[in-house]
Amino acid sequence: METLKVLASITRLSDRVVRVLGQNPGKFTLQGTNTYLIGERNPYTLIDTGEGKDAYIPQLESALSDTCKLTNPNEPHISDIIISHWHQDHTGGINSVLSLLRRMWDERNTPAQFKPPRIHKFPLVNGLSHSNTTIAPPPPGTYTPTASGAFLHDLAHGQLLPITGSPSPMRVIHTPGHTTDSICLHVPDDRALYTADTVLGQGTAVFEDLGTYISSLRGLLAFQSDYSVLYPGHGPVVADGPKLISTYITHRMEREAQIVSVIEKPSPEGQPWSTWGIVSTIYSAYPQNLWEPAARSVNQHLGKLQAEGKVKKLGGEGNDVKWELLAKL
Repeated sequence: METLKVLASITRLSDRVVRVLGQNPGKFTLQGTNTYLIGERNPYTLIDTGEGKDAYIPQLESALSDTCKLTNPNEPHISDIIISHWHQDHTGGINSVLSLLRRMWDERNTPAQFKPPRIHKFPLVNGLSHSNTTIAPPPPGTYTPTASGAFLHDLAHGQLLPITGSPSPMRVIHTPGHTTDSICLHVPDDRALYTADTVLGQGTAVFEDLGTYISSLRGLLAFQSDYSVLYPGHGPVVADGPKLISTYITHRMEREAQIVSVIEKPSPEGQPWSTWGIVSTIYSAYPQNLWEPAARSVNQHLGKLQAEGKVKKLGGEGNDVKWELLAKL
């Protein structure tokens, strides 16, 4: 297993980007959720709010007090919060961050009126609503709502968001696959992409829908001349972003080719291949306790092939579903 690189809790990555670790390390979060302060001076934009760990708030406060420039006394530390997607490890800290910002404003004793931050997120699709997720509206008065009174300001693909102090705005890129509402952000002056959980700094990402995920990765590669580094939602900065994204795609296509090569041959029982039969063949050299998570990945690939009209589901449930190859690929 790859050893996780040690990341500092607060790291200045460029003149306009400071990374603050969410203090929630774990099996799936790696060193913890990376949150980012974007801007050359206040008011800053905060990307993601961590999981809600108490230890995160002192780190964010230190970053705002000691690492970032507070040059405009009439403006808050943070004017906007961007949520990359609805998962708890990126949204759980919303309330505690809002409380911190109010306290830091009050401690400045500024005569100007406090401007609570706007909270932005790409809308959920496929019938989901925000009530299906862990994001609950914060207390009134702690955020600036939309004109209709909603607490989340909807992001749109291609939308430009200002970076305080920079003439070049960030660009929103909708990258569904990890979740339906996942986004990336292009920071042009850094030649960087914030990739949230679509591309990680270490290891491989998980996804809800493989076909959509691969399309999103290919979409990111389509403008690779505009960026080089990746600022991921977990793990260290990636120096050669396009190369890693290409590796992600190649890995998935190689796994798909393995699956197809199995289905092309008769099964030992002379019956159509089941998901479990495919898994036990491809992963025969691996411990069986890894087969169940592998089956989830194989099912994602089979679902993608089915959507493309390349395989047919014949029946069965769970890992006993049978599959037929419709044409030699």
